[in-house]
Amino acid sequence: MNLTLSDVVILAIGFSGQAMFFMRFFVQWLYSEKHRRSMIPTAFWYFSLAGSVLLLTYAIIKKDPVFIVGQSTGFIIYTRNLVLIRREQQKKWATAE
Repeated sequence: MNLTLSDVVILAIGFSGQAMFFMRFFVQWLYSEKHRRSMIPTAFWYFSLAGSVLLLTYAIIKKDPVFIVGQSTGFIIYTRNLVLIRREQQKKWATAE
């Protein structure tokens, strides 16, 4: 199997996206263990967003419409969760002052 440089870069993008998705579950598991209950830390959503961007890039390069639609919707959901978290933090900061 002869891989060109662009093939290697595309594979690196795909595997990096998969690594981000693995990290979100790993971080969530460690965070939940620390708190002794199921919890989702903000880092989960950042890893989700990073994984989504990388996998969406990979899907676009591969021209896979099913994968593109799936990652596009995930990207929107992850971004929205981060916006909601940011708003909640800003309200806490505003009431603390």
